[in-house]
Amino acid sequence: MGRMADDAFLKEEHLLLREQMRRFVGEQITPHVNKWENEETFPRELYKQIAEAGFLGVGFPEEYGGCGGSMLHAVIMTEELTRSGSTGLAGSLGSLGIALPPIISAGTEEQKRRWVPKVLSGEWISALGITEPGTGTDVASIRTRAVRDGDEYVINGSKTFITSGTRADLITLAVRTGGEGMEGLSLIGVETDRPGFIVANKLKKMGWAASDTAELVFEDMRVPADCLIGEPGGGFLIMMQNFGGERLYLAAMAVEMAQMAYDEAKRYSQDREVFGRPIGKFQVIRHKLAEMATGLDVCRTYVYALASRLDAGDLRIAEVAMAKNAAVDMAMQAIDQAVQIHGGYGYMREYLVERLYRDIRLYPIGGGTREIMNEIISRQT
Repeated sequence: MGRMADDAFLKEEHLLLREQMRRFVGEQITPHVNKWENEETFPRELYKQIAEAGFLGVGFPEEYGGCGGSMLHAVIMTEELTRSGSTGLAGSLGSLGIALPPIISAGTEEQKRRWVPKVLSGEWISALGITEPGTGTDVASIRTRAVRDGDEYVINGSKTFITSGTRADLITLAVRTGGEGMEGLSLIGVETDRPGFIVANKLKKMGWAASDTAELVFEDMRVPADCLIGEPGGGFLIMMQNFGGERLYLAAMAVEMAQMAYDEAKRYSQDREVFGRPIGKFQVIRHKLAEMATGLDVCRTYVYALASRLDAGDLRIAEVAMAKNAAVDMAMQAIDQAVQIHGGYGYMREYLVERLYRDIRLYPIGGGTREIMNEIISRQT
């Protein structure tokens, strides 16, 4: 049975991208995922490999080294990276998807040509630096400050939970250039080879093991004033627009994680026998799988619909928040049921569902908490 989302939204070009990406992931990533998860890292060279294969630039303009394409193309790439079995790896490889859009949308032509091609070629790694130890999702309370001093900004402050932060060459950094509140926020492109940039800690996490997640400190770090992205005080609006894409990516990842859980549970239910027959023959198991399949098709269709809307220039802020919450709720339930279907084996590290169970717990928190999503929805509906 074909998926409703595929039938309704995907064209031949999307299906071809999925096929090519799945082949690359199957050959270059999946065979090494368990090793990289255990080592809690993956080779930096993988950025170069995926760039040379033509995938890192999906969704980015060709004039800056990208491959063109739309948000829907980027969602498909995100799905296939997630399907590798390491969502942390997918998150780190995809950190450019949240770091570069502010530069593309609000940066100067010189900034785009200086930074974007290096990231899309795999030479540089980029990260988005917003969250701080004392602010969390309260973006308007950011304290990291950038003070103008002649032709430079002097940056002091700290960030935490920064994906790709330990080895980023470029950080799209949220700073306070003005007074209190959202009006005082700006974005600056920070090249991390400058004095005053410190990777204070590589954080240990429950899941997303292969993803490097950093605590960063900025001590009198001097950055040229022409690294300011957009206008002084214009950072908040750029960040809010950027969150739409990030949350849609997270929703797509959650759906794909649920798909993997469903596939693993269905396969296991066909192989595992109790009382003389496969457990998949029992109605209770069949109904669990039926509910998983239903949630999958509904949430994937909604994510694809919103990606198509975004490609048409129609950012639905409330609906993206709905998609994130709905997809994450569905995935958490599906993965929990997949572990239950596996019984004791679902609790073992060598089974994919155990990793999915740990990894999915990030999603009601990352990219804006479930509670913040509900606040957004309640204000706009």
